[in-house]
Amino acid sequence: MLTFLGFAMVITFMFLIMTKRLSALIALIIIPILFALFGGFAPKIGPMMLEGITKLAPTGVMLMFAILYFALMIDSGLFDPAVRKILKLVKGDPLKVSVGTAVLALVVSLDGDGATTYMICVAAMLPLYSRIGMSPRIMAGLIILAGGVMNMTPWGGPTARAASALHVDPSDIFVPMIPAMLAGVAAILAISYMYGKRERARLGELHLAGDGIDHSEISVSQFPDARRPKLIWFNGALTLGLMCTLIAGLLPLPVLFMVAFSIAMIVNYPCLQQQKDRVAAHAGSVLAVVGLIFAAGIFTGILSGTGMVDAMSKSLLAVIPDFLGPYLAVITALASMPFTFFMSNDAFYYGVLPVMAEAASHYGITAVEMARASIVGQPVHLLSPLVPSTYLLVALAGIEFGDHQRFTLKWAVLVCLCIMFAALLMGIFPLFSTL
Repeated sequence: MLTFLGFAMVITFMFLIMTKRLSALIALIIIPILFALFGGFAPKIGPMMLEGITKLAPTGVMLMFAILYFALMIDSGLFDPAVRKILKLVKGDPLKVSVGTAVLALVVSLDGDGATTYMICVAAMLPLYSRIGMSPRIMAGLIILAGGVMNMTPWGGPTARAASALHVDPSDIFVPMIPAMLAGVAAILAISYMYGKRERARLGELHLAGDGIDHSEISVSQFPDARRPKLIWFNGALTLGLMCTLIAGLLPLPVLFMVAFSIAMIVNYPCLQQQKDRVAAHAGSVLAVVGLIFAAGIFTGILSGTGMVDAMSKSLLAVIPDFLGPYLAVITALASMPFTFFMSNDAFYYGVLPVMAEAASHYGITAVEMARASIVGQPVHLLSPLVPSTYLLVALAGIEFGDHQRFTLKWAVLVCLCIMFAALLMGIFPLFSTL
């Protein structure tokens, strides 16, 4: 009975959000409550929901302040010099333009917001591509590949979802994955170099009349009044200190981002009204992400509290051949590519991953290892027709969605495989469990 209820709940949830009958936020709250009532768990629903929300509270807090912190750094103009330098260096050389596109996208996508990244990068690079005669497909492909790798940061979305679905610390997922992500970054830079060489051979290096253009006024900040160019060294040092402390694990992630955000806000915007304006400017994106995490607490709380996830995992164990069980981490990493392409991140991380993780635990594969494996497929995920921001990218670049997919998909799979092989080599998650 519990197995049937569990699978029915997951399938119903996935169907409703994939057909857009309900938003993920509403589905995560309503669907588990209805199924728990149907299963006769009415007296326990309240405590189960509360337990789930309590477990995810640190993740929600971390996400809120991480998004606000990086938004604040972009608003203050921390990344403006890097962007100006890139644009100044690339000029009319297709090789430099291609590599510069990848580097720019990697820097800008640190804030975890795909739509903002696309608007900034396309606005900065498309005029160069048009003047030189380079294909905008290359630009769009490199931008989305960079976004896919940087989407694996805790504030990007999938890591937080995996952490909340499996009740593990986001830093335990992200920090060990950094070397593997760097392998993905190296693959993107190699792809950009290859296409740059190809375009240079086709077009030659051009010396454009506008090469002497002044880039001093170019900024990635969307709020001119929020820029703080005089505080760039302070903000840079603060961000570097934050990253070092994060990697070292000296403080829990929620505390780390709360403290960093508070310091950044006080120093950059001492006026109370300015502080209110900064928070208000990014409240929409914060609410969308944090609300989803707390809603997920209800879903996972009921899924585990009723015993549905245990029953589902036992059913899965029964159909998985014994020889495949120890390879579940790698299977999850490979499956994350098609799964997150054909379904939303919410459907995969809250519907599929908990069941696979519970089954993997019987083979000695930990929840945190499964969480790491599950985020490998993100570069492919961003090419999915279910990702709204991708439509914005192709519209801004002036290319067809299908052309963008055909051009980029093979490279996205390659980047995912590079990340996976790097993770396996470094023991970030196991190829084979010996238990």
